[in-house]
Amino acid sequence: MGLGETVERRPVCVFRGPLRRLFIQMIRQNLYKTRKLNTMYTTFEEELERSGKLAYTNVGVSMLPLLRQDRDVMVIEKAEVYRPLDAVLFRRPGVKGRGAYVLHRILKIMPDGRYWIVGDNCVTGELVERRNILGVLTGVSRDGKLIKNSDFRYKAYVRLWCAPYHLRFFILRMKHLTKRILRRVSKRIR
Repeated sequence: MGLGETVERRPVCVFRGPLRRLFIQMIRQNLYKTRKLNTMYTTFEEELERSGKLAYTNVGVSMLPLLRQDRDVMVIEKAEVYRPLDAVLFRRPGVKGRGAYVLHRILKIMPDGRYWIVGDNCVTGELVERRNILGVLTGVSRDGKLIKNSDFRYKAYVRLWCAPYHLRFFILRMKHLTKRILRRVSKRIR
């Protein structure tokens, strides 16, 4: 490794602030496990390979309203089969192999085997290859309560908000357009 080069090793399951109590509760329920290797944390891939599960908070707004940034905890598990409407964790390829971890939802499986993936709060998507997918979302811990993907509320959310992509696309576009117009009007008023 040369000067200025670092190996990306994201810490797994780092909680702070109000999530501390939830973190302790998850350890007791055996939903959360991590280990240090030579004072370095394991990567998402290593943790999923080792234990098959991963619990982590998200950063960003692409999965709103399902996941709130630094407040909800997502539980990811390894899976062999991915279906449409599954929320999957994948690694977006980057420079020198250092890509970003992204959790988005599969909307369509293409004939060539790639997946069309879009965030719940996004209007654009991307094609992802199977080898870049690490695992599938199996539950969300919100305010200390675990909501599994087999829960009625989760299934209703997926069917009503995620499945009708074209309707969601229209609603989000109108929301962004309205915000833009309101910003312009408020600037002219000042």
